[in-house]
Amino acid sequence: MDKNESYKLLLAQVKAIVKDETDPIANMANVAALIQEAFHFWWTGFYRVIGEQLVLGPFQGPVACTRIGHGKGVCGTSWKEGKTIVVEDVEQFPGHIACSSESRSEIVVPLMKQGEVVGVLDIDSERLATFDATDQHWLEQVAMVLAGVL
Repeated sequence: MDKNESYKLLLAQVKAIVKDETDPIANMANVAALIQEAFHFWWTGFYRVIGEQLVLGPFQGPVACTRIGHGKGVCGTSWKEGKTIVVEDVEQFPGHIACSSESRSEIVVPLMKQGEVVGVLDIDSERLATFDATDQHWLEQVAMVLAGVL
């Protein structure tokens, strides 16, 4: 199965698993697990906007940073700018927050609700340049579905 087909299947699974569940933590946990099972990334998870910080939400992978400031690191920058950020080499990203030295590339997708960022989907890979326009396209679709039930 190619990457587009894998994402198409993932999106269908995400829609099915969140459609009858109202708890945001349960939905984020299941979506993180679905992504991780499908692609086996180094780290897959969510940060939620709480006040002036991103606070760690459900995730799959090793221990993570608990709180990230607005505009800080890749996640905080995605929150501040309200857009997806793809980083081929995290060591080249100004202000990168190294929660794990194993992380080499990253994609962060904002979760938008009524024009506001309410959280971010953060995925790290232990390989350089893992994420591309295909990942961005499909993960933005996943984020849209999830944000719709938050």
